[in-house]
Amino acid sequence: MNYITNIINRFSMGVTAAIITSLALIAGLAHGEGNKNTIVAGLLIIAIADNIADSLSIHIYKEAEGASKKEIISSTLGNFTVRLIVALTFVGIILLLPPFSAFVVSIIWGIFLLVILSYSIAKVHKMNIFKETAWHLLVAFLVIGGSKLLGGFISGQFE
Repeated sequence: MNYITNIINRFSMGVTAAIITSLALIAGLAHGEGNKNTIVAGLLIIAIADNIADSLSIHIYKEAEGASKKEIISSTLGNFTVRLIVALTFVGIILLLPPFSAFVVSIIWGIFLLVILSYSIAKVHKMNIFKETAWHLLVAFLVIGGSKLLGGFISGQFE
């Protein structure tokens, strides 16, 4: 169980950031027949630029903690890799499906990943699985809903 705990601890931030950020971008930019190119470009920018910034933050945080060089490099590269992979799954969904279907499937995929992660964390740390999962989903839905509203508002200002 210690190995599983280590994996969850090491990658949970990257997975969560990739899921929530990708879903927020998709929700904010997907309006009716949302422009696939714009959404894919945004997801790829997040997958690279935001990911590098986040990974650098983890790198600096681990240095400040006094972690070993091996742990710093492992955490930095692990975060970057897992975020990139998760973000690219959303790019694939957007490229393969029509806009509305891509939006719906992205939400389902993101929520599925978040539920699996929440369940795993709660199970490993002997927390209330339902409570932890519900809390994480509530935050995700608030971010997604807020992004959808903001995207709709901004889109309405330029029509």
